[in-house]
Amino acid sequence: MRNLLMKVNYDGTNYDGFQTQPQGNTIQDRLEQAILHLTGEELKITASGRTDAGVHAYGQPFNFTTSSRIPLERWCLALNARLPHDIVVTEAREVPLTFHSRRGAKRKTYRYTINGNRFPDPFQRRWQLHHPVRLDIPAIQQGLTHILGTHDFTSFASRRSTKTSHVRTIFEAHMEVDRSMCRPSTQDQGVIQTFITGSGFLQHMVRIIMGTLIHVGEGKIHADHVAEILAACDRSAAGPTAMAKGLSLWSVEYDESESESFFQI
Repeated sequence: MRNLLMKVNYDGTNYDGFQTQPQGNTIQDRLEQAILHLTGEELKITASGRTDAGVHAYGQPFNFTTSSRIPLERWCLALNARLPHDIVVTEAREVPLTFHSRRGAKRKTYRYTINGNRFPDPFQRRWQLHHPVRLDIPAIQQGLTHILGTHDFTSFASRRSTKTSHVRTIFEAHMEVDRSMCRPSTQDQGVIQTFITGSGFLQHMVRIIMGTLIHVGEGKIHADHVAEILAACDRSAAGPTAMAKGLSLWSVEYDESESESFFQI
């Protein structure tokens, strides 16, 4: 048996998230079907984590054990020939049988993208939340600082969360603004990207954080009130859940020893 570690990019618009569902319309379902068609093996893959319906990913790691002797260099092309065009496997490596994509993950980064221009971008509409009303970006940046560190994130977790603990650590959070597509002499604010890196994330956590920060940017909540929302441990204290389409899993990191032995993710 071999343990294969792969990376997959996907546009999540048409799917019900990563993890398998009874209706069979998930990224995991499509990957497992492709593996079955390729090798004849009915197996379950293990991913670095879940994503919500409509959320995208760049290089999400997943692994599985197989008895197939297909050479590593053939796996990506062979799977992609059996996958929809919005799911693409980009890397494949053999790793020790002890490697586990989810348990081994130490840091995950999500990116949330807001188009702050007056008009939406038809080419990026599936990947951006369009917000034509002007946002106070410095206020959002100030609000973002309050989520750094180790906290109970109950206020920013779905009410349907089944986790026994909502304590998570946010290592880094920052914003980048690309104004290259702004029209001269307009109120266009450009493409606003927020990157949040943590030890792990609860269901809807990043989207609720972003929904709250958008309220900060709109002037509905003061930036420093984010700390009070966090301390309340009450979902009703936070803002709405931002739309899924603006969210992408950006990167997953493992221990240095693991990344040296396997590959940089």
